[in-house]
Amino acid sequence: MISSSHEPSAPGMSVANFMRSVRRQILPKHLDDLGWAPVWSLLYLGFLFMAWDEPTREWLRATLVSIAIFLPVYFRCYWLSGWRQLAHLVAIAGLAFALVPFNQCAHTYLIYAAIFLPFTGLRLRTSLLLIVAAVALYMGELVLLGVSWKTIAIIIGVTLIVSVAVCAANTAHREKRLRQAELQLSHDEIRRLAALAERERIGRDLHDLLGHTLSLITLKSELAARLFDRDPLAARREIVDVERVARDALGQVRRAVTGIRAAGFAAELASAHLLLESGGVRLDYETREIAALPPEIETILALTIREAVTNIQRHARATQARVTLAVAPSEARLVVEDNGCGGVITPGNGLTGMRERLRALDGDLIIASERGRGTRIEARVVLAVVDLAAAAQVCGKDEPFNA
Repeated sequence: MISSSHEPSAPGMSVANFMRSVRRQILPKHLDDLGWAPVWSLLYLGFLFMAWDEPTREWLRATLVSIAIFLPVYFRCYWLSGWRQLAHLVAIAGLAFALVPFNQCAHTYLIYAAIFLPFTGLRLRTSLLLIVAAVALYMGELVLLGVSWKTIAIIIGVTLIVSVAVCAANTAHREKRLRQAELQLSHDEIRRLAALAERERIGRDLHDLLGHTLSLITLKSELAARLFDRDPLAARREIVDVERVARDALGQVRRAVTGIRAAGFAAELASAHLLLESGGVRLDYETREIAALPPEIETILALTIREAVTNIQRHARATQARVTLAVAPSEARLVVEDNGCGGVITPGNGLTGMRERLRALDGDLIIASERGRGTRIEARVVLAVVDLAAAAQVCGKDEPFNA
């Protein structure tokens, strides 16, 4: 029974793995975000078969040979950059000039070359000049071949308009990807520097808090040991002082740890703000009493913010987002909402993991999404007040417990 339940999914998995393997062979990994778009773009080769005159055997043979040459050059362009890619684009444009005596729709190859021009690193102005020059040469060849001026006007007009449009669009797409890459590098660098600064701050705080205190405890312990035989009463007083100093140190460490946890939550919120702002999404937030949260609850809520903000940045297409954290005597409630596209949400590993972690702490994750009106994610966690009070008694009645 168990083995048979997995049999239907095996062919699907094998097909998916095969498709991924094929894509990895023809397209580089850094273009995974394009999906299969480069393959679907080959459908435009169908324009080669829109012959103006009655097709002949020579027309068909020349067209099929040009496609056989074009395909490896086309896919190779996705692996190259700079002058190497430009050389391959010249080869693609050359196919147009070689095929036009047999097929007047050969200008399709000029459009394919124009698609890649922005990714060679050329400026838009230079790319447009190259397009105009190539189209002018193509028109000259059509004139030499005796093509009617009406047909030439149609071919040149379509080629010029489409080539300029796709070149300008891809130039804007390239600039956007470059800005996103720069922002991502800046985001990663800021997070790295924030983590480094946090480690340095923790080191300084612990040194300042414990250095003097531990030295004092050591000196008083040594003094108590020397006084133990000669003056037991004085030794007892020193031991009581050691206990008092240790309790003070314990309270200072707890306050420091509380500050570290709050800084971690604040750092996650700052990271979310940077990520969304870099994508053009305005983030407003309202948080109170972060230090009052137990560490495990604060960690879960910080991870919830990270997952929710990541989903907003990737999928929501929002312009505004808001984070609200409210801590009541019996409950902590975190709300992350946006004004994006909304719609039906299929929880992935991230949201499913968050829901499971929250339920392990007697909490829950509520997701409300309406198409066109955004998404609202609410995380609720019950605060165990009784457990906190019990922990305070264990640590000492005269020392407040800060979870």
